[in-house]
Amino acid sequence: MFAMATLNVGSLGSFAAVSVPTHYSHKPLTLTGGSSGGCLLHRSQSLPFLSSPQHLHELNNTTSWRATTSVKTAVAAVDSSDPAEKMQQEVSTKYYFVVANAKFMLDEEEHFKELLSERLRYYGERNKEQDFWLVIEPKFLDKFPNITKRLKRPAVALVSTNGPWITFMKLRLDRVLSEMYEADSLEEALASNPVNLEFEKPEKWVAPYPKYEFGWWEPFLPPVSEKPKV
Repeated sequence: MFAMATLNVGSLGSFAAVSVPTHYSHKPLTLTGGSSGGCLLHRSQSLPFLSSPQHLHELNNTTSWRATTSVKTAVAAVDSSDPAEKMQQEVSTKYYFVVANAKFMLDEEEHFKELLSERLRYYGERNKEQDFWLVIEPKFLDKFPNITKRLKRPAVALVSTNGPWITFMKLRLDRVLSEMYEADSLEEALASNPVNLEFEKPEKWVAPYPKYEFGWWEPFLPPVSEKPKV
């Protein structure tokens, strides 16, 4: 059994009748050409109808290609971003710090030296790269006017890329200020202004342990970059 399909091509007014198997449709299908040259599909059944199985296969392939193309376009739209912004995100590193005046950090705080020495020993035993430093008169403080106006100078900051540990040190040291900043390199993050430190010796030392020696903090200072030989 065959059904009849009528094709009206645009404004030409020509018609073509095509015989097709009846198992694709129980009623005739009309393909009407619009003014743009395309065809509008009118269906009387819920299943799609074409003039032949070969055309049905071609339509499936075309639909699949269009769907894949749309997905690729959507993915490309999501992945596209500003290369400069993406590079900035990859390069910049977050640094956390606590800061106080040098007298408190280096000469008065009773447990500061022990805390740093113990952490440095811990890192050495596990071959872990050091990620904390002491910075005397750090340049990054210029970014924090709300901190500098409360801070006696010269100042000393304990800087680390480990945020939770800095939070612990803030609670442990108590009388310190804390914040975070970003930098593109370790050298930039730990840059400092030159200053001479001088602490007066107490007339009488009553603690059961010896007083810290001047300069005990030097092993915790930022690494010195070697200048290229001329």
